[in-house]
Amino acid sequence: MESTMKVEQLYTGCLAQGAYYIESNGEAAIIDPLREVQPYIDMAEKRGAKIKYIFETHFHADFVSGHVDLARKTGAKIVYGPTQLKTGFDAIIGYDGQVFHVGNVSLTLIHTPGHTMESSCFLLKDEQGNSHSIFTGDTLFIGDVGRPDLAQHVIADLTQEKLAAHLYESLHNKILPLSDHLIVYPAHGAGSACGKNLSKETSDTLGNQKKTNYALREGLTKEQFIAELLNGLTPPPGYFPKNVLMNVHGYENVELVLNRGTQALSAAAFEAAANETGAVMLDTRDAAVFAAAHIPNSINIGINGDFAVWVGTLITDIKQPILLITEPGRQQEAVTRLARVGYDHAIGYLDGGMEAWKKAGKETAQTASISAAEFAAAVESNPQAAILDVRKASEYNSEHIIGANNLPLNYINQHLHEVDRHKTVYVHCAGGYRSMIFVSILEARGFTNLVNVAGGFAAIKATGKLPVTDYVCPTTML
Repeated sequence: MESTMKVEQLYTGCLAQGAYYIESNGEAAIIDPLREVQPYIDMAEKRGAKIKYIFETHFHADFVSGHVDLARKTGAKIVYGPTQLKTGFDAIIGYDGQVFHVGNVSLTLIHTPGHTMESSCFLLKDEQGNSHSIFTGDTLFIGDVGRPDLAQHVIADLTQEKLAAHLYESLHNKILPLSDHLIVYPAHGAGSACGKNLSKETSDTLGNQKKTNYALREGLTKEQFIAELLNGLTPPPGYFPKNVLMNVHGYENVELVLNRGTQALSAAAFEAAANETGAVMLDTRDAAVFAAAHIPNSINIGINGDFAVWVGTLITDIKQPILLITEPGRQQEAVTRLARVGYDHAIGYLDGGMEAWKKAGKETAQTASISAAEFAAAVESNPQAAILDVRKASEYNSEHIIGANNLPLNYINQHLHEVDRHKTVYVHCAGGYRSMIFVSILEARGFTNLVNVAGGFAAIKATGKLPVTDYVCPTTML
C-alpha cells in the first residue's frame, strides 16, 4: 500500500519552536501548536482533513500554546501525558504506552519525565505499522536535552536534581532502546532558552544523536549526567512560569487579544492613553531608526529579532498594558508575537507611526549611537572609558574587549544600580540589537549619559583597534 502519510515541521524562528502537522486518510493531528491557530485549520481544510488530536508534549514555559483555541474551533481532543495538575479545559490525560490513531497511522505516548513531570514523546508509526519518527518535545533536542530547572518555578519541591535524575532514566529506559533510523523531531532548535547548547539543525536521526549528543553518550553514569546537565544553567526568563500557568489554566481567545491590540490611535489619543494607563510604550522599529527619533520614554525592542523572547524577559508584568509604535502595517504582527508569549494586554498602536507623531508637533527624543570606528577612537583617546558589554555571560567569557564590564541584558532589572549615572558609558552587544534595547530602557528611567555602539562586538573587533581576550569555545549558549 502506498503511503499517504504527511508529516510537516512548522518552524518559527523567533521562538526557535517546531510545531508539527501529521495527516493520514482524512484525519490530522497537530503537535505543540502556536497561539495563532488559523494556519493549522487552513492547512487541514485545504487538504480535506479533519483535525482529530492536539498533542502537547508538556506544559510549555517559553510560549503559550494554541491548544485551547484550536480545540474550541475544531472539536479536536487535547492530549497530555500523565499529570496531577488540573487543567482549565477538557483534555485527555494519557498514560504511558497509550496509542492514538490518526487515519491509518498511530502515535504512541511515551512518558518521559525530566524536563517536566508530564513531559511525553510521541512515537509515529506509518500505515504499515513501521516506526517512522519521534516527537520529543523538550525531552531530547538535536545536540542537547531539556533543562531540568524550569518546573521548580511552578512546583517548588521539584528540584532540578530530582528532575535531572528522572530525565536520565527517561532517556536511558525509553529513548535509547528505540531504533536508530527514527527521525527525531524536537520542539526547539538553537536560540531557545529551553536547553543550553541546541543545534541549528531542527531534526536528525536517533542513531546520529546517540553518536553525537553529549547527554546520550555510552557509559555516562547518572551522577555524571546530572552534573553535566546542571553545569552552566542560568536563571530562566521571568515569563516562563507565567506561560506554564496559562498553558495549564487556559487563556483569553486570541481574536479578542488581536482586536484590542490593533486599535489605531491618533497621536493625541496615543499620548492620552500613555498618560492615563501607565502603559509601556514599546517601539518595535530597527535600532538605528529608533535612535534617530522616538517618543520620549519609549523602549526599543526590534521586531526584526527575538522580539517576543526579549519582551518576556524584560517586561516583568505579563499583564502590563502595552502601546505599540511600529513600522506602518506591522502592528498585527507585533500583537500576535506578544500573544505568543502571553502578553495579551496591548491596548493599541500609533496610527501612522512616528511620521504621524512628528506631524502632530509632538516632542521626540534621540539616542546617541556611534560607529565601531568612532568608539575605538574614543577609547584610544580615553583608555579609562566605561565600556558595558550586555551580551550573555557565555558570550562575554568566550571573547570580550579587555577592560569591558559584563552586564547581560537578561538581568538588567536586577543590576540597574551598577550603571554609573555620572559618566559616559559606551554600551555594546554582539551586533547592535540588544545594546539599543538596554540603552532605551535606561533612558526611559532617566539615564542621560549612555552611548550605543552600532554593529556591536563584531564591528568593534573588525576595526582591529582595541585589544580583545583570547577566544574560548563556549560550553553553554545561556
